[in-house]
Amino acid sequence: MDGGSVMAFFGLIGNDRSMAKSDYNDRESASEKAARKRREAHHRNARDADRQGQAWEDAERARQDRRGRRSR
Repeated sequence: MDGGSVMAFFGLIGNDRSMAKSDYNDRESASEKAARKRREAHHRNARDADRQGQAWEDAERARQDRRGRRSR
């Protein structure tokens, strides 16, 4: 390697992020995609848990209402 190519090589070391941004201008990076998938999965799980909780509340309310009617 001559001096010019060595400097060109070491010039690439510090700017890899800026070069990657230009390569992925309109595309989602793998790390961004993974983060988005984690967020979506969390929201799905939270939504499902909310629905389960609501179903339990409804069933419990109905159970208590049935028990209350029998004792009167």
